[in-house]
Amino acid sequence: MTTYGSFPGTRPRRLRGTAVMRRMVAETRLHPADLILPAFVREGISEPVPIAAMPGVVQHTRDSLKKAAAEAVAAGVSGIMLFGVPEEGKKDALGTPGTDPDGILQVAIRDVRAEVGDELLVMSDLCLDETVDHGHCGVLDDQGRVDNDATLERYAEMAQVQADAGAHVVGPSGMMDGQVGVIRDALDQIGREDVAILAYTAKYASAFYGPFREAVASSLRGDRKTYQQDPANVREAMRELALDLEEGADMVMVKPAGPYLDILARVADAVDVPVAAYQISGEYSMVEAAAEKGWIDRDRAILETLTGIKRAGARNILTYWATEAAQKIQ
Repeated sequence: MTTYGSFPGTRPRRLRGTAVMRRMVAETRLHPADLILPAFVREGISEPVPIAAMPGVVQHTRDSLKKAAAEAVAAGVSGIMLFGVPEEGKKDALGTPGTDPDGILQVAIRDVRAEVGDELLVMSDLCLDETVDHGHCGVLDDQGRVDNDATLERYAEMAQVQADAGAHVVGPSGMMDGQVGVIRDALDQIGREDVAILAYTAKYASAFYGPFREAVASSLRGDRKTYQQDPANVREAMRELALDLEEGADMVMVKPAGPYLDILARVADAVDVPVAAYQISGEYSMVEAAAEKGWIDRDRAILETLTGIKRAGARNILTYWATEAAQKIQ
């Protein structure tokens, strides 16, 4: 037999021979504390409503949301990112439910804080898309375009009411220019310097958001390509990153996760703040659909996708499998 280089003295397979050996030498480890659970709460329902495009995920009632939060705590999950779905008739052009102290998201924040206190980081989606009748992430001008600066005024109000409701972390996801700085100023003005900002720094105009639109009962007309990032661009993401950090972001995020692992790795290498990645609805639904067909091993696929995101540089991962994955890891 022909030998090459240091073979047979060097045999990498020695470190793969048993489960214990593989575990000992693993370079990337998932931990329940890495995970954040996105959750939807819908106003005016008496039972959780299954989301057809996301098997296993529901629009929660207030009571079922509290139960989900308690389960996340028990599993060791670090945070829950809340999305509020108001009753359809309450949506308007300005997204009034988003700044109403009794809007569904603010009510849900108070519910979860009352249920779990500080045992789980309560994070709130800071965006108008769930509360406006046109479905965009901001208010529109008289030509139907998203008005960046008018939207910032609404975001400032939203930040304050979410903080007053008890959010530990706000997550501005609209990709408006200047949003982090405006939100930081708004929080500081009311003495809430303690509330952290998880900036959706690189949020791409992705095809993988489809199932999410059902989850939040989206009214979107058109698309979001004028404010979310072009999937072709890398340097643009790094520019957004620099701006968010300059404006006061405490943590930064790449969204989606799986199709943008290269962006995630670039961001993680560039900063010394925590970096998150959002494994979005389409990523979740693809695995669930393939598993339902018997085409892949569901449990292995879940942990493999999460490990890949962690390996690429994410400190934290938002995933609809957060509680289940945390239980498997334990």
